[in-house]
Amino acid sequence: METEYSTFGRHVAVDTWGVDFELLNNAEWLQAQMVEAAEVCGATVLSVQSKQFEPQGATVLVMLSESHLSIHTYPERGFAALDCYTCGETVDPQLAIDFMVSVLKPETFHAKKLVRGMGELQVETPEIKLAELVK
Repeated sequence: METEYSTFGRHVAVDTWGVDFELLNNAEWLQAQMVEAAEVCGATVLSVQSKQFEPQGATVLVMLSESHLSIHTYPERGFAALDCYTCGETVDPQLAIDFMVSVLKPETFHAKKLVRGMGELQVETPEIKLAELVK
């Protein structure tokens, strides 16, 4: 008997501006933060790929059992584009995005959430809740 999976999913995208160059230009550090962000939201990490670009910039892709989490950085502009898409009700991509915004500490950010898999895409403006990070 086949299991019926819900097509419901949430896709949160955020553009962050005014982030420290050194943070955005460190693929290894970003990868560690992204894996932690995935764990914070309760997702299952399947694999991780990261690339440090020359002269600067980084991309980290975290493949999740529930979909994906990604970041693309432009350190010279203080800019990072993040997104997290998760399928189903149990994993909330907003928690991963909140975590990443908390560690990146941008001066400004702009976020949107797409509700997917229910027919017409719904666009919402999510509230980013900055976590008090204990490190």
